[in-house]
Parts: sequence; C-alpha cells; structure tokens
Amino acid sequence: MNTPTTLTQTILYTDLDGRAKFKEVSLALTEGSPAAQLSPLAACGGYQFRQSPPGFRSSFHCTTTPQWLVVLQGAMEIGLQDGSSRIFSAGQSFYSDDTLPSGATFDPAVHGHWSRQVGDAPLVTLFVRSN
Repeated sequence: MNTPTTLTQTILYTDLDGRAKFKEVSLALTEGSPAAQLSPLAACGGYQFRQSPPGFRSSFHCTTTPQWLVVLQGAMEIGLQDGSSRIFSAGQSFYSDDTLPSGATFDPAVHGHWSRQVGDAPLVTLFVRSN
C-alpha cells in the first residue's frame, strides 16, 4: 500500500497570545485515483467572489468567519502585527481563521492582519466559508 500524497496548506490563525500567525499543515490526498488525487470532501457554508482594484489596502482586521481564500487573478499580500507578510499569487490559497479571541475587544495594535492588492492587475479572489 502506498502512502497518500499530501498538499501543504497555509493557515492564518490566532495564536494563544491573540496575534495572527501563519503555519503550514499537511492535507492527505486519500480519495480519487493516482491520476487525480483528492482530499476528502469538506462541507462549506457558501462562497463569495471579490474584486479589488489596484491600490487596494485594508486596515488591520480579523476574519469574521473562518474561510478559504483562493487568489484567482493578480496577487495579494497579507501582513501581520509582527511586521512579516506573505504574497499569494493567482492559483494560491490559504485558510483564514484569525478570528478575534473570545471575550476580546478588537485592538488594531494586537489583533488581525491587513491585506493589499499587489501589482498592476486587479485582485480577484474566491472566499469559501467553512461550515
């Protein structure tokens, strides 16, 4: 028996200190066939498309509903409170789960992340909400 192939997923999450951080996790591709390996089917709570023009940049904010973000066109930078950032280009995705800790009041100097459109092309993204 062969070991299932895996995909590396990027997760944006809220750590115990209340700050947004990135981590990498593996997802086993246990379904499908050798030519079309699939992850197990996951339920979702709906999806939305978004287009952001060149120059778009948000302020610090938390994710209100955990969701997958898939970049369909352009590029998007996500910045964290520690000054680090990552750029996600067309075809890349991450799971956004940096929600406000229970009982906390949002503090833009501690919580969340910012996002911005990168480059000349409008940013087109797909949000797929978790159940």
